[in-house]
Amino acid sequence: MDLGEGIRKAISKLTGATVIDAKVIREFNKELQKAMISADVEIALVSSFTKRIEDAALKEKIPPGVSPKDYITNMVYTELVNMMGESYSPEIKPKRILLLGLYGSGKTTTAAKLAKFYQDRGLSVGLIACDVTRPAAYEQLETLSKQANVSFFGIKGEADIGKIIKDGLKALKDRKVIICDSGGRSAFDEELVDQLKIINGEFQPSEKLLVINADTGQIAGRQAKEFDNAVKITGVIITKLDGSGRGGGALSAVNSSKVKAMFVGTGEKLNALELYDSKKFVGKLLGIPDIESLIKTVNDAVKEANINPEEINMENLDFQTFYTQLKAMSKMGPMKNVLGMMGLSDVPKNVAEESQEKLKKYEAIISSMTIEERKHENIVKEHSRIARIAKGSGTSEKDVKNLLGDFNKMKKFYGMFKNDRSFNKKISKFMGSGFPQ
Repeated sequence: MDLGEGIRKAISKLTGATVIDAKVIREFNKELQKAMISADVEIALVSSFTKRIEDAALKEKIPPGVSPKDYITNMVYTELVNMMGESYSPEIKPKRILLLGLYGSGKTTTAAKLAKFYQDRGLSVGLIACDVTRPAAYEQLETLSKQANVSFFGIKGEADIGKIIKDGLKALKDRKVIICDSGGRSAFDEELVDQLKIINGEFQPSEKLLVINADTGQIAGRQAKEFDNAVKITGVIITKLDGSGRGGGALSAVNSSKVKAMFVGTGEKLNALELYDSKKFVGKLLGIPDIESLIKTVNDAVKEANINPEEINMENLDFQTFYTQLKAMSKMGPMKNVLGMMGLSDVPKNVAEESQEKLKKYEAIISSMTIEERKHENIVKEHSRIARIAKGSGTSEKDVKNLLGDFNKMKKFYGMFKNDRSFNKKISKFMGSGFPQ
């Protein structure tokens, strides 16, 4: 069970409570403590957190018209935001960024993600490969640089870090943002410190960002302190936050160590790097919809799929339109993440996985249809066509029939609102393109 699931389960037990007395709040805090400790939040933080919840809940009166559950949820939200630290907003200006971190933190991939982040905001970017210890680090960063479409510099086989940086700064002097990917180690040691001090002196970074894997949990706080003592880091990037149940522990530990979380990695793709926003993070933990992120994800998906918004207009829904929608949805990332943005974090894992698999099947099925079949769905009901489409798409006839059923349900749903102008305005405002909710 991850932190969010544990907290949501604890809050759900308040449903039906008419008063908040000592017994209710202490039972609630026991559940909170269990959830937070299992997510590797430091025990001292858990203790002080639940103590503040108890003191506030028992001293303050619930405002009229507010349910005990909503009152406690708001209190938990506020305290969690405080515990997870301030949100971050970077200055979009020329800078030099040094990335630091141990092996397995995702540092090299993060370098490319960060490069894309600044390039997307109008700044030219260059990457310097300065990891001379890990095999294939040079090749990995070079490949990622091409994918991000940013400049790259490295000297393959060169062990002199000072030379790489001097030559790299000359080669990339016209780049507004220069990012240096330093070497890591399996553990923090003096050799790593000495290397970082050389890079720090030669590169003269304006930002020194430590990259930490979310799975490290509360150890993230200790890592942040060690690197900060060595080279005075300016912030932390937490990676692999989307697949870790210990991300809350990592973020709370970083904040308690007095170091700022600046970015979070939320997936494998190069655009899966987000500014750290404690309110959004806590909102996700509590199952609060993140409409802003959902809209951005949809718009990015439509752009990545190279789709004209007019192609997904809902005025005349047919299989061609539906196919275009599926292509965009396939670019939105794991279904689990999309459902989380919608506030549906507790949808069973198997349901999310089945939904993802169903989308892939449906895309394959429609791609096996003729142009005529995509435009006139009624003719697809013929058995011979169903059999041919199933064979051509590598699916079963049952899968094709399931698609027909789901498509007709969607068409009926939108037909109900075809002449509802207020509904159409909401759809347009929400998605900017008529994309189905």
